[in-house]
Amino acid sequence: MTDTLALAPQLRAALADWLAQLSALKGASRHTLTAYAHDLRGYLAFLAAHRGGAEGLPAVLATTQSDLRAWMAHERARGLEARSLARALSAVKSFTAWAADRTGAEATPVLSARGPKFRRKLPRPLTEDGAAEIIETVGLQARQDWQQARDIAVVTLLYGCGLRISEALGLTAAALPLPDVLRITGKGEKTRLVPVLPAARAAVAAYARACPHDLAPDAPLFRGARGGPLNPRLIQLAMEKARAQLGLPATATPHALRHSFATHLLSAGGDLRAIQELLGHASLSTTQAYTAVDAARLMEVYDAAHPRATMGKS
Repeated sequence: MTDTLALAPQLRAALADWLAQLSALKGASRHTLTAYAHDLRGYLAFLAAHRGGAEGLPAVLATTQSDLRAWMAHERARGLEARSLARALSAVKSFTAWAADRTGAEATPVLSARGPKFRRKLPRPLTEDGAAEIIETVGLQARQDWQQARDIAVVTLLYGCGLRISEALGLTAAALPLPDVLRITGKGEKTRLVPVLPAARAAVAAYARACPHDLAPDAPLFRGARGGPLNPRLIQLAMEKARAQLGLPATATPHALRHSFATHLLSAGGDLRAIQELLGHASLSTTQAYTAVDAARLMEVYDAAHPRATMGKS
């Protein structure tokens, strides 16, 4: 059973309208819209097969708790993890609430459903020394000097400014020379202001001087070997090689540098709300994951150093 089963025209239109509203009014990112569309098509296709045929919107809004449990059981049986199922249920609830509001239908069975419990994975930041080492080692992976300067500039922006890799590679050459504060457009087309460290400005300036391609203001800042936009996979590969040389775990990815930025700011006494703004998180709860990381690292230090923690060990 897949999301490729035919949907009734009314449902297709409703799904398109709902996605358009998410994009226009709530600023949902393209990635979020794609994931939600996939989740909803799978849900609607399941209901059609479960009940023996394609249905219209009223029938979907009449979904019972039994139907919903059957769908969730089906998703788990095909291997969907609890986290992904929780996201799919969130999409189902959002669509149902939107459709019920438009039609006046009663959708309590769906809207009151509880998702599966799961433990959020804590971010896995690098240590401050580890971040410095990975940036230096990433610069040794490319063959050409200008490519080495490019890769150093990119990862320095990820760690020094807390950027997502898509945000760093989305910069145009109009940003040169980097100002003290960058205006970044992130998920959902939301903009935020990010201070730029001198080290990041210097790294990007060194790359710009070495780059053999014409850095026109409206063109991408970071270029591939032939002058096109830099593929993020090249930065990921450079990180993979660097972490292997340094003996770092597989969690030492480009995104881990963003985690490291947030965790190190928090450890130094940074305000959680300010860090939320710097990262561009829509919800403070997302940023609060870093407090758990900080607490976990504190306990590691405690367990390793406190006399009571080491009693009885020999």
